[in-house]
Amino acid sequence: MDNESLAAAFKALGDPTRLRIYQAIKDKDDICACNILEQMDITQPTLSHHVKQLCAAGLVSCRKDGRWMHYSANNETAALLSDWISG
Repeated sequence: MDNESLAAAFKALGDPTRLRIYQAIKDKDDICACNILEQMDITQPTLSHHVKQLCAAGLVSCRKDGRWMHYSANNETAALLSDWISG
């Protein structure tokens, strides 16, 4: 993972709301946007905005199922970040 990708991932996780969303996604193998919205006091457009940032940073992948989006954490990226922090 190059420095720009690392910086983008850490920047995405630097927002408290995005960090909470990422944690909710990471805690499940696959989570529906509707379930994230139930856990947090945010609107659907706000969730979409934040997840878009997480996807752009390579932290989350998404797929559409009916009218809802489902999200999963990119475990490879999470492992790379963890390895980088561990030094």
